[in-house]
Order: sequence, then C-alpha cells, then structure tokens
Amino acid sequence: MNVTVVGAGVSGLTSAIVLAEAGFDVGVVSERVPHETTSAVAGASWGPHMVDDPRVAKWAGDGWGAFTRLARTENTAVRMVSGIEADPAVDAIPDWAREVPGFRACEPGEAPRRYRSAWHYTIPLIDMPRYLDYLMTRATAAGITVDRARVESFDSVPGDIVVNCTGLGAVDLVGDSTMRPVRGQMIVTPNPGLTEFFLGNAIGTDLTVIFPHPDHLVLGGTGLSDHDSTDWDESTERAILERCAAIDTRIANLPVIGRRVGLRPVRAGVRLERDPGDTRVVHNYGHGGSGVTLSWGCAHDVLNVVTTMVSS
Repeated sequence: MNVTVVGAGVSGLTSAIVLAEAGFDVGVVSERVPHETTSAVAGASWGPHMVDDPRVAKWAGDGWGAFTRLARTENTAVRMVSGIEADPAVDAIPDWAREVPGFRACEPGEAPRRYRSAWHYTIPLIDMPRYLDYLMTRATAAGITVDRARVESFDSVPGDIVVNCTGLGAVDLVGDSTMRPVRGQMIVTPNPGLTEFFLGNAIGTDLTVIFPHPDHLVLGGTGLSDHDSTDWDESTERAILERCAAIDTRIANLPVIGRRVGLRPVRAGVRLERDPGDTRVVHNYGHGGSGVTLSWGCAHDVLNVVTTMVSS
C-alpha cells in the first residue's frame, strides 16, 4: 500500500518513519521543508504541555520510551538533562511529573519566590534543528521521498492512504475552525556553561525557559493565544533576556545568535482519526505545545489506524 503523509514537521516525519519501517511505501509532501516548519523553532523538552486530551498520558509515555532510547544513541540530538520546572500555582505538581525518574519536590529557595510549586527531575531535551536532520536521515534510509508542494485538496494527493499532519494548515485544508494559534518567541545565545534547564510555567502570557545544549542556550518564551504574527518583537526579546538573567546571572549580556518565532497548533483535543467523510484520509494534528513529546505515540496510533484500514 502507498501512503502519502502531508506535512514535514515532527509529526509528519515521525509518522512517515513509523509507517515506512513497518513496511509501507511512504512519501511525504509538504509546502515547507522540515527546517521551515514550526517544529524547527520548538524548545523542545519532553512534557505533555498545552494540550488537553485523555490519550495524552499514553502518547507521552510512548514518547518517553522513544526519546530515552534515542538519548543513548549517537547523532540524534536528544539528551537526558536535569533541571527545575516551576509553576505560580500552589500544589501544581502534575501526576505525570511524579512518575518521572529522579523526581523530587524542590526545597524552598530553589526556584524564584513568584513560583509557588517547583520540582526537579531529568527529562529528554531535544535540539530541534539537529533532531530534524536525524529524522530526515532516518526517513531517507527507510526509502521515504520528500516532495515540496502546497496541498490545496486531498484529491490532488497520490497514494492509497493519506495522513494529514499539517498542524495549523488544517484550518484551510479541512476547514477546522477549532484550531487556534498560540504564538511562541525564543532566543538562541551561546552557552556560558549551564548544564541544567529551567522551565517556569506561564505567569500571564510569559514563560521563562532556559534549555541548555552543549554549544548554545534556547531561551524563552511566550504563550500568546490567537496571535498569528511571526514577526519578531524586540520588547519581548528584552523581557525574555531579563527574566532568564534573573534565574541565572551568567545569561546577562549574552549576545543573541538566533531568533525563533512559531505558532503552536492548539486544539481542544488532538485529532487522530480516520476521516468520516474521506475514508482515504487519516488525521494527526492539533498537538498544541507538545508536538515533539507526542510525536512517537501518535505515529504508532497512526500506524494502528492505517493497518486496520488495510486489513478491513
């Protein structure tokens, strides 16, 4: 069976890889190449954030298994990194965090006073541009072709089965008016020696994110709902640098070497199902701010749906 995946972000590439490695003949078609997608500007750490769906726990668990395995493999851009997540609410530690190896509640003073809950653990941290390179290498090895084209209608897409991984593109492609963009802005700086991450959950629309990689930091961020502009905002940049420098003074006065803006594809729940009208189409979109975290779990569910379609 021939399967065409529409979309070359992390959800599309991962779905294509899982399908191809299961024996399907898979191609990918996308208006944007991987490094131009929203996935390329993601943070990105493992954690089921900004998505509300009862299936998330399973998908995130599948992702945990996949990313911890990749962290033991060279040239995947995935590492296990320790750090602190903090929240402004009292008793905000989620149940899933307590199940992560190395979890402990923070002692008073470990996180800034404006955060009333904080916990320390070790999670997968992903360098997204390099991780997308890894996925492309794995896709090529699996015989997947990637063609650049804008898809206006599934009628124009070849293949016995079509998998829709278009994120916010689903608004126009399938008329899904429940989708909404949540704008994120992040900064890349040199790494002056930080080894632990800090993730401060939203106070208003402001996130405070410090993700250390061997040769750079990714600092953020924002969570502006229903903002569809990807223009750079200088005042937001200054605010991000100030918030992050307040967490670690080594960040103060670092030069900015990269700027990232993206729109998270937020929906009340992930749409992962066979289309009830066009039964050739399987949808996999609406992952909010957890596209990376959920990518492997959702891809395996896509494989289950496609396998059922073939056998029925």
